Amino acid sequence: MSQVQDVTLGAIGTAAADRDAEARRALWGSALGYAMDGFDLLILGFMLAAISKDLHLTQPQAASLVTGTLVGAMVGGVVFGMLSDRLGRVRVLTWSIVLFAIFTGLCALAQGYWDLLAYRAIAGIGLGGEFGIGMALVAEAWPASKRARATSYVGLGWQFGVLMAALVTPVLLPIIGWRGMFALGVFPAVIAYAIRRRLHEPDVFVAHQAKAADAGSSLRALVADPETRRIGIGMIILCSVQNFGYYGIMIWLPNYLSTRFGYGLTQSALWTSVTIAGMALGIFLFGHAADRFGRRAAFLTYMLGAAIMVVVYSQLTTAGALLIGGAVMGFFVNGMLGGYGALMSELYPTAARATAQNVFFNIGRAVAGFGPLVVGIVSAAYGFPTAIAGLALLYLVDIVALLVLIPERRGVDLA
Repeated sequence: MSQVQDVTLGAIGTAAADRDAEARRALWGSALGYAMDGFDLLILGFMLAAISKDLHLTQPQAASLVTGTLVGAMVGGVVFGMLSDRLGRVRVLTWSIVLFAIFTGLCALAQGYWDLLAYRAIAGIGLGGEFGIGMALVAEAWPASKRARATSYVGLGWQFGVLMAALVTPVLLPIIGWRGMFALGVFPAVIAYAIRRRLHEPDVFVAHQAKAADAGSSLRALVADPETRRIGIGMIILCSVQNFGYYGIMIWLPNYLSTRFGYGLTQSALWTSVTIAGMALGIFLFGHAADRFGRRAAFLTYMLGAAIMVVVYSQLTTAGALLIGGAVMGFFVNGMLGGYGALMSELYPTAARATAQNVFFNIGRAVAGFGPLVVGIVSAAYGFPTAIAGLALLYLVDIVALLVLIPERRGVDLA
């Protein structure tokens, strides 16, 4: 009997170790994919001037390369999210990374505006599935007690990608040019593909795969009943404010620091690095707080912190205060990023989980496209401090939506 027990315990221990290893691989594969998302979008912004000069693009044409990428990401988010809920997380994530890699590589060979725009849009389709599918995969692979911190670690991938782009692009772009930078962007995709080839579908997805047999069921599940529709409205508000605040601040702050305080490139880069560090710390701690105290408590704390800090930051006038204040503001404004993965995973069933993640977060991205425009308009009329302080009103709306529309389901078994 003792030998039988030892064998049984050994088998259980091996199975647990295998699950842990699989969960870690899922986390690395998803985080790297999201890092690729941040890296790609930021280097594109750095390269627009060089691309425009080489291909003789007008300013609207150059801007449309970013628009084309984001439109592609929205389409890819919906399409790949639905496919993932029907066919599997790992399989569809692999398709998305292959699509991105191929068309990012083709960008390096573009001969004019129209073919480059097409390559960017299709590469964007590949990027669009990364956030939602990766979050669903990690949430299903990790135990409920660590679900929020695991999805938050995926959110750290974005910050890593942005930081790497900010560090390597100024160094490499003058050497290898924009074509070389697009070629460089393929390498993270290759690494992510290699990691994902070793992944298996989460047990919870395999157990419920039959429920996703209807290709349209995942979209219908988002509006299945009044409670689900109410939650959906709440998630649209939360994701919209999250992205609106992030892009509204990040696009305009470097210009604000330059025009008002005379910050040069080196000082702006220092500010950016410190702010990203604050954001990364905020994301890391958010996951632990959400697992320990609950999703609503963690979101409420960060929303209040964001509302206060955007007002405080608008009143700062010295270099040291701006540096520290930027890190603290970033901590709260973007610290919630990874939490949406755990939150939506617990609010929606397996048959619609990736679709919900991608649809709602990409709606938030679409709304965020107006963030820099609104901040710019208000800044022109009333000054940047007023514009950034006005973002506090959005976080107050965020708080109301959270308290009224979003239930607490921390640690539930994913069904």
